Amino acid sequence: MKKTELAKILKPLVKQCIKEVLFEEGILSNIVSEVVTGLNAGAQPLVEHKQQRQIIEADEKAADEEAKRRKQKINETEFDVIKKFDYLQKISNSQNKISSYITIQEGCDKFCHFCVVPYTRGPEYSRPFEQIINEAHNLVSNGAKEITLLGQNVNAYNFSINNRDYKLSSLINELNNIKNLKRIRFTTSHPKDMTEDLINCYKDCKKLMPFLHLPIQSGSNKVLKSMNRKHNSEDYMSIIKKLKNINKDIKISSDFIVGYPGETENDFEDTIELVEKIGFVNSYSFIFSPRPGTPANEKKLNNIEESEKRLKKLQRILENFQLENNKIYSQQYCEVLIENKLKNQEKYFGRTKFMTPVIFDSDNCKPGELVNVKITTFNKKNLFGFHKTNKNKAA
Repeated sequence: MKKTELAKILKPLVKQCIKEVLFEEGILSNIVSEVVTGLNAGAQPLVEHKQQRQIIEADEKAADEEAKRRKQKINETEFDVIKKFDYLQKISNSQNKISSYITIQEGCDKFCHFCVVPYTRGPEYSRPFEQIINEAHNLVSNGAKEITLLGQNVNAYNFSINNRDYKLSSLINELNNIKNLKRIRFTTSHPKDMTEDLINCYKDCKKLMPFLHLPIQSGSNKVLKSMNRKHNSEDYMSIIKKLKNINKDIKISSDFIVGYPGETENDFEDTIELVEKIGFVNSYSFIFSPRPGTPANEKKLNNIEESEKRLKKLQRILENFQLENNKIYSQQYCEVLIENKLKNQEKYFGRTKFMTPVIFDSDNCKPGELVNVKITTFNKKNLFGFHKTNKNKAA
């Protein structure tokens, strides 16, 4: 078989493996969904986020990446961790997107039994504090209005220098002081690292958006123990309660694995009960898929037909919560950060404080502005409305 023929066969397989690994690392679960949401709504410009494309394409271009790195905008998930952070210090991030991303941490020490991240990305490693802040200032000076801090286990960020420790809360507090920055977010988090100082940021930092993606994976303590998640459902509920006490407006999204080896009907019902208690506004759910080299790979798989039934039931409940949440906005004004104008249309794309996509008409606005949008219709994923100059208070 010729090399070219072999390449045609292997390339899509390798690409799919890469994507699956990245999903498990928590980087793509939000970003890819956002791109798909934008495409479904006709928001083609979302695909222009170069960092999003580079994450997906990084390993496909591995052979010639070294030659291109000095000419391209930097995607912080591409290099070996230590070399990468040293290299980034020398690079000026010229990204000028309204909503921008900064990787602050890589790797994971949790060793969940289903996850490949500790093996593919290694132990937790945090980027120097000042380097991150400098990059944030550079992004804002180039027009960024929103910064999302990224990491496979972002709230495990912990950097020490000169006998001083910096945590994720330290970064958020510092970013909160940047004059022209309007919004701060972070993803993806682990419940074990939701410390009191980080929770308090939702009270003290006005630019930190009242939305948190906090994966739990299952509502069953038996399954959580089998997954080696290092927390139980009561711990998770306690975190949510603290967050709600700090900021009553905060909304939560999560990740769920259905059909994990050994999951019974009672275990699944524990997950349903937790979902109904919290009322997640947006979540991602999948049937368990074994990964070579992980402890869960050695376990006996559940019946796939039963797992599919459970997934459909869970997704139906999650989608209903999402729809009901969007219904709240109907005929109300909400604050939207405009990210881009849709191609060949007098429509704009932006997001609410809670990450909900908004498509709206306007003849008097521009990307980067915070505007009040009157919501007229909605569906499961998006809000639709119009903007005009007024003094109505936004939700």
